[in-house]
Amino acid sequence: MSQEVRQEHGLRRLYATALELGPLLLFFVANSRWGIFVGTGVFIVATAIALPCYRWLEKRWPVMPLVGGFFVLVFGGLTIWLKDDTFIKLKPTVVNCLFGFILGGGLLLFRRPLLKPIFGTAFSLTDEGWRKLTVRWALFFFVLAAVNEVMWRNFSNDTWIASKGLLSFPLTLVFAFLQIPLLRRHWDGPDNPFA
Repeated sequence: MSQEVRQEHGLRRLYATALELGPLLLFFVANSRWGIFVGTGVFIVATAIALPCYRWLEKRWPVMPLVGGFFVLVFGGLTIWLKDDTFIKLKPTVVNCLFGFILGGGLLLFRRPLLKPIFGTAFSLTDEGWRKLTVRWALFFFVLAAVNEVMWRNFSNDTWIASKGLLSFPLTLVFAFLQIPLLRRHWDGPDNPFA
């Protein structure tokens, strides 16, 4: 992979990350100023704007942000309509469990690591590497669901919302970073960026 292609890929990944985090950051700000119901409305609108931008940037509909966005719209809509913040608090649990079940179920039922069709353009791994990475991410999604359950059931709205940026997001970054040795060991191709 040439230096220019790597830079372009890195820049697109930066924009994609901004599109994924932008709605959540706006949710934080709106919640801190006007409360969880206005914050949820802002989250819904920002997500509805970010998804087509993501489609334009990637030239395809991204699976995970699209599923997450669907649940933001449904659970956020229920939160506002029923004036019950339980729905928006359950959204991360439901989405993370769904991803965990889909990834785990793909391996158990179909013997297919479903991360490969999602990230196959970004990573070139052996079949064993895809299997191991899929198992790890499936289990990690259940950990994130458990963290969300503990936070929203035992702490204030502000603490729960802060946990998204100060706990769940850093945990995800650390977990992703810890996968580098696996990616290095199971890379399948001449240009191993993790070597």
